[in-house]
Formats: sequence, structure tokens, C-alpha cells
Amino acid sequence: MADGRITAVSRNAEYSFSKPNQSSVTLLEGLGVEGDVHAGRTIRHQFRMTYEPEVPNLRQVHLMHEELFAELALKGFDVSAGQLGENITTRDVDLLGLPTGTLLHLGQDAVIEVTGLRNPCAKINDFRQGLLGEMFTIDPSSGDFTFKAGVMAVVRQTGTVRPGDAVQVELPPFPHRPLERV
Repeated sequence: MADGRITAVSRNAEYSFSKPNQSSVTLLEGLGVEGDVHAGRTIRHQFRMTYEPEVPNLRQVHLMHEELFAELALKGFDVSAGQLGENITTRDVDLLGLPTGTLLHLGQDAVIEVTGLRNPCAKINDFRQGLLGEMFTIDPSSGDFTFKAGVMAVVRQTGTVRPGDAVQVELPPFPHRPLERV
């Protein structure tokens, strides 16, 4: 797979739908984005913490492909990096096509492991009315959903990442398992 780039990094210390862009973020092994509300060894998703607080956090880092913003703009939605709650925005990486367990080498030191697809929630419509319907497609013949709201990952190696840093893709051994919602 061709290498891509990081175009933005974002974090928020408080629960909020969007995350402000930063000049850099530090990824902490086994925890997530330093200073981000979703960092932790166990689930930090606000709703899920109430009924499964001890579940391992497979959603430490949220990545989204910048190409989605251009697609949404064609449909009348003005969306930019960090506004949909992602920590890392990429370009030229087929995030949605990666298999489970893919390692992404970010910048000089950071390594994350892709755990699954982001399950888009109704809060997206609070941000922009009608946007939730654009976060997935349905195959008319099979009825299968394709989620487009990015991927989730865990941090395997600590490092600082910045806009402009390279993204190198390391696929897992065969057989590959497709991404599922986490």
C-alpha cells in the first residue's frame, strides 16, 4: 500500500463532539492521545462507560480520511478536520479498506493498531442535520452497510505526531479479517 500523510491532529480534554486541531499530539502506548478525554486502558466512550466500564479500550485513537470531507462538500456539508471527533486526519490512506490488525506507523516513532470501524452515532445529526445518513452506504443487492466515519485504533508505540508526518501501512499476516464496528 502506498504511504499517506497526516493532515491534522486533534484532541479535547472534555467530552464534546468536535476536537480542536493542534500543532502536535502525543500518542501514549496502551492509552491513546495524551490529554484527550477518550484516552485510557478501559472504554472511555461516554455512553458505553455506564454499562461496561471494564471493557478494554479499542477506541483509543480515532482516524478519519480527509477525502471524506470533499465527498461531503459535494452533498452540501461543510466539514473539516476534528469536527467529527477524530484525533488524526489522513490523506491518501484507504483507512476503510484496511484489515483488522493493520499497523500504522505515524511520524518518526508512533505506531497504532487498527481495531475496527467507528460506529457513527446520532450526535452527528446534532452537529449537521442529515449528516448521519452520509456516514454509511447500503449495498442495494446485499443490504450490507459500509461505514464511512473512520477507523479506531490502539497505541502500540508512544510517539508525537504532527500534520505533514508520513503514514506507513504495515498489513497483518494472512488471512486478513475485514474491519467490524468497535
